[in-house]
Amino acid sequence: TEARMTEVAQLLLDGIDEDTVDFRPTYDGESEEPCLLPAGIPNLLANGAQGIAVGMATSIPPHNVTELADAALHLIKHPNASVDTLMGYVRGPDFPTGGILVEPADSIREAYATGRGGFRVRARWSVEKEKGGAWQVVVTEIPYQVQKSRLIERMADMLQAKKLPFLADIRDESAEDLRIVLEPKSRRLEPEVVMESLFKLTDLETRVPLNLNVLDSDGRPGVMSLREALNAWLAHRREVLVRRSNFRLGKIASRLEVLEGYLVVYLNLDEVIAIIREAENPRARLMERFELTETQANAILDMRLRSLRRLEEVALKTEREQLIAEQEELTALVGDETLQWQRITGEIRDMKAVFAKSDTRRTDCAEAPDIDVDAAEILVEREPITVICSKNGWIRAMKGHQDLEAEYKFKEGDGPAFILHAETTDKILLFAENGRFYTLSGDKLPRGRGFGEPVSLMVDLPADVDIVRLLKAEGKRMLVAASTGHGLLVPTEAALAQTRSGKQVLNISGTARAVACCVAEGDMVASVGMNRKLLVFPIDEVPEMTRGKGVILQRFKDGGLADVTVYSAEAGLSWKAGGGRTRTEADMSDWLGKRAGAGKMPPTGFPRPARFT
Repeated sequence: TEARMTEVAQLLLDGIDEDTVDFRPTYDGESEEPCLLPAGIPNLLANGAQGIAVGMATSIPPHNVTELADAALHLIKHPNASVDTLMGYVRGPDFPTGGILVEPADSIREAYATGRGGFRVRARWSVEKEKGGAWQVVVTEIPYQVQKSRLIERMADMLQAKKLPFLADIRDESAEDLRIVLEPKSRRLEPEVVMESLFKLTDLETRVPLNLNVLDSDGRPGVMSLREALNAWLAHRREVLVRRSNFRLGKIASRLEVLEGYLVVYLNLDEVIAIIREAENPRARLMERFELTETQANAILDMRLRSLRRLEEVALKTEREQLIAEQEELTALVGDETLQWQRITGEIRDMKAVFAKSDTRRTDCAEAPDIDVDAAEILVEREPITVICSKNGWIRAMKGHQDLEAEYKFKEGDGPAFILHAETTDKILLFAENGRFYTLSGDKLPRGRGFGEPVSLMVDLPADVDIVRLLKAEGKRMLVAASTGHGLLVPTEAALAQTRSGKQVLNISGTARAVACCVAEGDMVASVGMNRKLLVFPIDEVPEMTRGKGVILQRFKDGGLADVTVYSAEAGLSWKAGGGRTRTEADMSDWLGKRAGAGKMPPTGFPRPARFT
């Protein structure tokens, strides 16, 4: 079967028959194959690559050839150009399937600077308005390497399992062009909110990894930055140019040798003919008489009579002059690096011209909209509920805001642990002794007049781990603490978990356990140990983290931390006193100290055990 090579294939192979690359035996030793290609385009970055071999992996997304060409042209003049400068040419990967690149610029910069990272790619979509105010979303491009059939199948399964409650239907109306229609369940939903929810839940948004782990010119594996990869290609192109030039110089030298022999014939035509006719060994006689090489003598003997015309002599002289001029030019090129880079610049510009018309960028770069609302939550009717969690971990929600001090029914041997007011649209945070936060949706809590359900059916809470605190996800941050006296401030958003397994926030080791969690609304922290010593210090002394062991809030000679709370110095510190009363101490100057202090015995009437609530 024969096939005609495309322009791209020709650029990759151009010069392969001119000793531009090394060859090696094939697996069966019957033929040879190139160790690598001359590669007139930066194919590694342009076409991308993925694979795993001998314990190493690589993942390189495809890029736009004209952008790579512009970056390479800049690197020829500025080999140490910064990543920021190169990103002025290469904005990010360019996928054949299009889509929208929503990775932040700082993240792209870091990926290109280190050779490791990833790129968030989203489907391209638009809204089609229909009669009566109805609308539907039409997806026209999906992320790179996402199979349309598999994507639709998974979304249909999720729709059937009621995991996409904001969608009414999914239809594949694709013909030659891709067209996936998403019909919302309610017209009052915003299309942007629906799509942001789908991006979180489905492969309409994926992350394409970058791991620029490659073999260098010496065959050594290593991770390259974007600049190093482009400079490596430029160095390869320079080597190809020099080897090609030397190959051509060798061919010119051989041809000039033959031409010099031919010209000897024209200058001594009669004598040459006589030698050929009469000498027993005309080759040796010609070599001796005219100081010819064996190659020249053989060429003369192989000449045809019609080549002895006058016109042929003129043509040979013209060819000789042209070859000498080319020889001088190539000799200068091989010995001058500046000339080499000028020639490579021209080649890259020619290559860029080949792709200019057909290689327009397909993947647009944009910022993801700052939408923090789940479409499923919008469909939830906002109603007040009272959340009740027992000591044995049974949880339920009662309609309305019930009396928090009322007596509720529990299973025999069980009792109340946490009771709070919330809304069906709220996220309920469960903080456990293992330092993990688990997230429950207010509308998903079991209703009715029964005892509810075990929390372990909703989240993966280990059986031997107790619940430290149950609270609504409200306020900007929370204070969490461990029995060792360590604690930290955590943004509330960072504590929300998307999976049943929860999210580790406070790192716990050994026999330590998490003992306290509260909303951090105030300017002071109060901590109390099992030894009943109380310490107060400014909240600014506690760092804010998304995860960690934290810092020492209070030191202890024996026992450990019992509880912490955050309060306003203006309002004073409050705690539960006997008989259900609340006591407030306005002046806490006697207990004011620095973080990590030991504290003092609390005011008279402070509860036993030492707890603020």
